[in-house]
Amino acid sequence: MPYTYDYPRPAVTVDVVLFNKTSTGVHCLLIQRKNAPFKGDWAFPGGFLDMNETLIEAAMRELKEETGIANINLQQFKTYDAINRDPRHRTLSTVFVAITDNINQVAKAADDAQDVKWWPISQMPLLAFDHQQILDEILKSKNSTL
Repeated sequence: MPYTYDYPRPAVTVDVVLFNKTSTGVHCLLIQRKNAPFKGDWAFPGGFLDMNETLIEAAMRELKEETGIANINLQQFKTYDAINRDPRHRTLSTVFVAITDNINQVAKAADDAQDVKWWPISQMPLLAFDHQQILDEILKSKNSTL
């Protein structure tokens, strides 16, 4: 029998920020959310951690499920834990980042993504959740090569 606690626990999610450098500039892959909250808004691919996987496994699974893109070298960036970052409940999210050059995989929306698109980082749409803050921190990071 699994052990349970009498106290509430936060949900754990992952988000993937995938950049692609091309001859026309740097683009970021976003999904358009199919479900509430933020239905119809743009966000990073991501989702909830399953009980039988690590954070990196969850990030790779979510990226593939929502966009069809696989086999990307993801690097853990930071964990976000603001109390109200997700309107559904208390949620912690670990963000993974990858920078590619002229990716040869075609992104296709699937699972809970109704659309997927590469956006020029100079023309990003309004982002769901705290994803604008995340993007800003990645772009300002001393390790950023964008």
